[in-house]
Amino acid sequence: MSNELYISATPKGDRIALVRNKRLIEYHIDETEHHFAVGDIYFGTVKKVVSGNNAAFIDIGHEKDAFLHYHDLSPNILSLIKFTKDIIAKRPVSPRLKGFKPESQIEKQGKISDVLSKNMPILAQVVKEPISSKGPRLSCDISIAGRYIVLVPFSNSINISKKITSKQERQRLHKLMSSVKPENFGVIVRTVAENMDVEDLRRDLEHCIEKWENGVKALRNAMPRDRVISEMDRAASILRDMLNDDFDSIVVDTRESFDKIKSLLHAIAPQKEKILKLHQGKSKIFEHYGIEKQMKSLFGRTVTLPGGGYLVIEHTEALHVIDVNSGNKASSEPNQEATALNVNKEAAAEIARQLRLRDMGGIVVVDFIDMKKVENKKAVHEVLRDEMKGDRSKYTILPISKFGLSQITRQRVRPEINVDTRETCPTCGGTGTIQASISVTDQIENHLEHLLLKQNEGRVTIMVHPFVYAYYKEGLISRQMRWFFKYKKWVNLVKDSTLGLMEYHFLDKSGEEFELHS
Repeated sequence: MSNELYISATPKGDRIALVRNKRLIEYHIDETEHHFAVGDIYFGTVKKVVSGNNAAFIDIGHEKDAFLHYHDLSPNILSLIKFTKDIIAKRPVSPRLKGFKPESQIEKQGKISDVLSKNMPILAQVVKEPISSKGPRLSCDISIAGRYIVLVPFSNSINISKKITSKQERQRLHKLMSSVKPENFGVIVRTVAENMDVEDLRRDLEHCIEKWENGVKALRNAMPRDRVISEMDRAASILRDMLNDDFDSIVVDTRESFDKIKSLLHAIAPQKEKILKLHQGKSKIFEHYGIEKQMKSLFGRTVTLPGGGYLVIEHTEALHVIDVNSGNKASSEPNQEATALNVNKEAAAEIARQLRLRDMGGIVVVDFIDMKKVENKKAVHEVLRDEMKGDRSKYTILPISKFGLSQITRQRVRPEINVDTRETCPTCGGTGTIQASISVTDQIENHLEHLLLKQNEGRVTIMVHPFVYAYYKEGLISRQMRWFFKYKKWVNLVKDSTLGLMEYHFLDKSGEEFELHS
């Protein structure tokens, strides 16, 4: 199994693609100015306490107040409130909580009005990003995630990942953490910590404590709505949580990203620095590695299966619905039951991939092709369950019902990823009529002549649709070569399948787009 991570920088933020065995399994857009991300810690103010919902609404700067339920308060909420008030009041408090006297824990089934009141300052962490018309969801169970451990302030417990099954290793990790963790800090040991050296674990713990200390320093002078601790960007968090021996390459297309990722790798896995590469090809990174093509086929309403079947994916406010169809597969199997079984197995594998790829959360209902035999339903259910094992989000899968329906719940922490695979004509805007497509070459020629002769530009790059690209590259003496003979300057051509047929962009030597005039 091989994993490859591709990061493409755009003006709106980084596009991140995780590829496993040459198949796209995760796609993220990390916005440049992305606030209210999962893991961010804010200094907020209680705006309203709603006893009927046993919850409160917190102002952290979003247009919609954030939601905080009693069950998300944390048992040690009173200690957190006391610490926050001491910091705001500039009282002498150690960020490492030395000598801090914790308050008693709250009841599991208590009332939020007994804990919070209107206008109270509070420190809270985002656990669910704003989705649709809803604001962020918060938790006061503050945690700082590292590579090997998760630091939990105001707690003294030590928890070991359940996926570490060796009793001896669990005892070793528990003993180690007990000896190195500071007082009034709890620790959750992650799965990747198994068999790791003491020094690596201690270094990761110190890094988490340092991050907490910096957050406390920021809190001393913070204003309400300020973010005091930021989560890593999406690419860094993927590497932190998933980097292992299966990672073969990490490819970026800017020097800035290269240096940032290299610094991160040096800190968490120095032996993996050699797999980091800087893409310097003429074509875009997603084009070069075939990711753009995969996205066009995977994000549509209809997704084709290898055997000829297909999925139809619909989204509603309440849930997601996936319909499985056999397509032209029906003629290749001896009977209907065998056809249904094979198509459903393929569909189950692809559905697990689609949930992760699109980051679909909430309730998902899958309408499989009807199967009469109970053992076939169990076989499809097992395929779906096995394929979902690699998903980092929490999920639950119910057995296939007598109606052929499978119900899935998947943790929803951020908006679903949507990629519009349909292309709107850049000239007509979807009206149905366009200027003669052959005229696009005349337009390009006119702009090129103006830039090279009138503005005396030295280096020009033109981004065009693959069809137009092929037109200019055709022949022994191509039209691109004729430009060189005419202008005595080489013009770079880059194909971009995301562009419409009539769409093109002129870039200067630094990659900035020229402002063209008709």
